[in-house]
Amino acid sequence: MQPHELTATEASRLIADKKLSCEELARSTLAHIASRDPIVRAWSYVDPDLVLRNARELDKVAPVSPLHGLTFGVKDVIDTFDMPTQQNSPLYVRHQSGQDAACVAVVRHSGALVVGKTDTVEFASGGRRAASRNPHNLAHTPGGSSSGSGAAVGDKQVQLAFATQTGGSLIRPAAFNGIYGIKPTHGAVNREGAKNYSHTLDTVGWYGQCVEDLQLVARAFRFAGSAAPKPVNLRGLKVGLCRSPMWSHADEYAREALLEAGRRLESAGAIVFDLDLPEPFDRMDAAQKIVIRGEGRAAFLPEYVSPKRGLLAQHFIDLVENKPLIEPAALVAAYDLAADCRRHFDGMFGSDLDVIMTPSSPGEAPEGLASTGDPVFNAMWTLLHVPCVGIPVGKSARSLPLGIQLVGPRFADTRLLDIAQACAPAIHENNMLQEIELAAAIAA
Repeated sequence: MQPHELTATEASRLIADKKLSCEELARSTLAHIASRDPIVRAWSYVDPDLVLRNARELDKVAPVSPLHGLTFGVKDVIDTFDMPTQQNSPLYVRHQSGQDAACVAVVRHSGALVVGKTDTVEFASGGRRAASRNPHNLAHTPGGSSSGSGAAVGDKQVQLAFATQTGGSLIRPAAFNGIYGIKPTHGAVNREGAKNYSHTLDTVGWYGQCVEDLQLVARAFRFAGSAAPKPVNLRGLKVGLCRSPMWSHADEYAREALLEAGRRLESAGAIVFDLDLPEPFDRMDAAQKIVIRGEGRAAFLPEYVSPKRGLLAQHFIDLVENKPLIEPAALVAAYDLAADCRRHFDGMFGSDLDVIMTPSSPGEAPEGLASTGDPVFNAMWTLLHVPCVGIPVGKSARSLPLGIQLVGPRFADTRLLDIAQACAPAIHENNMLQEIELAAAIAA
């Protein structure tokens, strides 16, 4: 096994034990990127000389955290002091802010090795699509808007990567690329230095190869209780299988992935039962669209009034000019609905419910790059501000990964990760055999 193939957790242990140097990991990573990125196209910027210099500096000092030397990709709507933040926009070609975003500063000061900037849908919103392709099947999208981050981790070009979610931009690519991802509780990670689209919805999260990788980063962000994770017993765990109000949008792959994950957990001793949400939740997808469009109007006003406005995609002009016709009363009603549903949702958890399991996407990754997929199975959870963890289930007949997500109440991120750590082996272990079984079940 080459160093770049190690999970973040495995590499962290080897670096701490002085069995792997930061430079060795960096060289392996850069060689793999050089080999694969011409076809996967996950990156918008990588400076190999800078990466190696930084790796050598890390080898000179004692580790300050388990993230020391681990390779990290940064979605290119998030500022880095030593690399451009271009946001896949012609308005920001070679733009460099000169400072790290808050989330980058946390992992960099914790010893992580920032490898480069990953490609993104323009402004993590609309307009230009990323050039990134799905590493499992290059004819398909890796999802978006965190396209490059998902593809880079899915292709083991980097161990960890930042992503953002306003609708479904983090969890959906996790499913499409066969990796693990966490969208934390809204506000749990400081968004300073990341492009703003919707202040009510925008959330910074990250990808890894396993739940333990996600937990390493959660500890760096000082999530409540993350310093002392509590093992969860899968036997007796109460799992609400939630098809959600959008179940009609799920294709056969998404439906079978969710039901198969439920069967696997039940076989491992969990108590899995159907969970239906009350009527107000039926309106949350529409409410999320109102919020994102209403707040996007202000978010892109600086670019709209810029002398370079001629380079701005029509998508953003329409938002600023309120072409969706979002009235103030509709925005207020969406905020009020979300507030009511958040209180109700948090109150559902307790002695009768530990976690909710629900689809991550309507199915496998769409063919081509024109669409990054539909966020219909993510938008409600984003507006609820709740933490979500994506877990791979298997692959479709076209070798495209499928996934589910676990959801918990607000600011229960550490508890949700502990639950995910218990559930993941049942859902994702012996993956090759389970992929065959899943494809056969769908075909039947």
